[in-house]
Formats: sequence, structure tokens, C-alpha cells
Amino acid sequence: MNKQFNNIIRARRSVFPIQFNGELIDDSIIKEILYNANTAPTHKITQPWLYKVFSQSSKLDLANEVLRLKFADEIPVNERENIIKKFNLTSHVICICLDRSAENFIPEWEEIAAVSMSVQNMWLTCTANNLGCYWSSPKIISELNSFLNLKDNQRCLGLFYIGKYDELPKRMLKKKDINEKIEWK
Repeated sequence: MNKQFNNIIRARRSVFPIQFNGELIDDSIIKEILYNANTAPTHKITQPWLYKVFSQSSKLDLANEVLRLKFADEIPVNERENIIKKFNLTSHVICICLDRSAENFIPEWEEIAAVSMSVQNMWLTCTANNLGCYWSSPKIISELNSFLNLKDNQRCLGLFYIGKYDELPKRMLKKKDINEKIEWK
């Protein structure tokens, strides 16, 4: 087995935006991440993913929309500061969207699974490049469809934060032993 590949898979982890250092990632690296996302398997080659990339000032537009949707009326000062800080420390925020085939001949769960595999490719590419990333799915994502100019057959599945980090705390995995998850027949 390829140990380098295994190490990348096993090193994959959530790195939260608060752990990022605010450094900008070159767009060429983001394009490479998205190119790898586009190579994910998909039934009938529907490629049901759509990515909306936010960086620099557009990130703050997205942050303000998240704040507006989350709090509607009055935004607590500490919440506003926390969310703005999270977006400022992040280099790029990618809105993960489902772009269903107009014919709907593939079950929706398969299309969502394909999008998830595409995101896993993004995650592994970030890991291989020592970049942090995190897939967030706050309650308000369904309300972002209008802001993102999504069509009726499209919907937002989450926000994918990507950033550089200086150091991460030691990882404390609490996964069950794989033998508890396997039944040999």
C-alpha cells in the first residue's frame, strides 16, 4: 500500500476557522483544490456539485448575510465579532451546492453522496498541502439560496472554510475500532 496516501487520509481532520492565521492562499491553489473536487465519482456523470468561491471582500459580504439570516433582528455584539473574526481568519469560503440534474433520474441521495465525495477530494487536497479546512452546515444554509443566486434545482449544503494555520493541537481521536464496524460473511 502507498504509505504517503494512507498518511494523507489518516491526517485529514477538521481545522476550525478560529485556528487559521489569516494568510491568503493563492487562487491557483484554490483552483487545484476545485479541480480535484471535480474528479469525484458521479453516477451517470451528472457532476451534481456547484461551488461558489468567496475571498477577500466578498467573504465579508457572505459573513454579513450569515449574520443577517442568523439573527434577523438584533445581532449581539460578541456574536458579530466572533463571526467576522472567523471569516477574516479564513482565506477562502466555498459554498458547497447541490446542482441536481433537471431530469431527476438519479436519486437525490446519490447526488448528495457525489457532492460529499467531491468535498472529500477537496479535504484531502487541503491536507496534502498543509491547509486547514472545515465543512460547516449551519441551520441558515437553506436560506442562502437567494443570496447565492441558486436555481430551483440547486441548494446550498454548507460552507467550506479554507485557511493556513501555524500549529494545531494534538489530535485526540475517539473513533471506534474498525473491527467493531465490520461483519465478515
